Amino acid sequence: MICENHTRVTEFILLGFTNNLEMQVSLFILFLVIYTVTLLGNFLIIIVTSVDPALQTPMYFFLRNLSLLEVCFTLVMVPKMLVDLVSPRKIISFVGCGIQMYFFFFFGSSECFLLSMMAYDRFVAIGNPLRYSVIMNRSLCLWMALGSWMSGVPVSMLQTAWLMALPFCGPNTIDHFFCDGPPVLKLVTQDTTMYEMQALASTLLFIMFPFSLILVSYTHIVITILRMSSATGRQKAFSTCSSHLIVVSLFYGTASLTYLRPKSNQSPESKKLVSLSYTVITPMLNPIIYSLRNNEVKGAVKRTFTRKVLQKLDVF
Repeated sequence: MICENHTRVTEFILLGFTNNLEMQVSLFILFLVIYTVTLLGNFLIIIVTSVDPALQTPMYFFLRNLSLLEVCFTLVMVPKMLVDLVSPRKIISFVGCGIQMYFFFFFGSSECFLLSMMAYDRFVAIGNPLRYSVIMNRSLCLWMALGSWMSGVPVSMLQTAWLMALPFCGPNTIDHFFCDGPPVLKLVTQDTTMYEMQALASTLLFIMFPFSLILVSYTHIVITILRMSSATGRQKAFSTCSSHLIVVSLFYGTASLTYLRPKSNQSPESKKLVSLSYTVITPMLNPIIYSLRNNEVKGAVKRTFTRKVLQKLDVF
């Protein structure tokens, strides 16, 4: 069906979470606090890993990129969500919806590959510690980070351009709190089988392929650790990987529930809750996980704040 005798949709209405005014205010305060903690936590990681001499290693270089990705990822959805919670009309333009969808796909795909690069870094550090600095040199790390960021370009361009080029000339109400692919696809007024097949293939490629790389890396890591004769060495090796494993589990667990679960098992409410976990909650938890479970990061935070305090005392 083409948009004959019908006006093409120029804007969408985002239903969000609830129409209850008191609940909207409560959610606004809650999400504002979470977003503030997310920004503060991730910027703290970026600053500390940039200025502290002890953290100038590939592991913290990738962690800095992950925190920057989380800041960008939340910036795509959360500010608009906060505005909608206190606005009487939750409107997003057609172009704005396409832009939001593009950057959502872009940063999400980039994070998948960045997490796999971080797993490879841990594999080299534990499996080949004597040649770690030679293998994971500055040039390779830069290319790995750049490749992770750029990996999101093809899928985001294909998914967004194809979907937004489809005819929208009927209902314009999106039962979600941002322009995600599946809820927007429901508004298309023609057969979408080809797009859905392409979307599934892209999802499998950009979620499962990096996840497979992570599984391979950690399989080798576990084998290497189990072969260690020193219990202290095994414990230290496991501790260096635990934070990354928790972050991977949170991100891939919630993403898989959203995009790899059969449609018949998904209600709009459950989809919103799962989407909320990886778009809002996980970016807040990542810096907390790395800060609480990593003594080097905790030490660097203390040193950074101590230096700032001493500098202020010297001024007076």
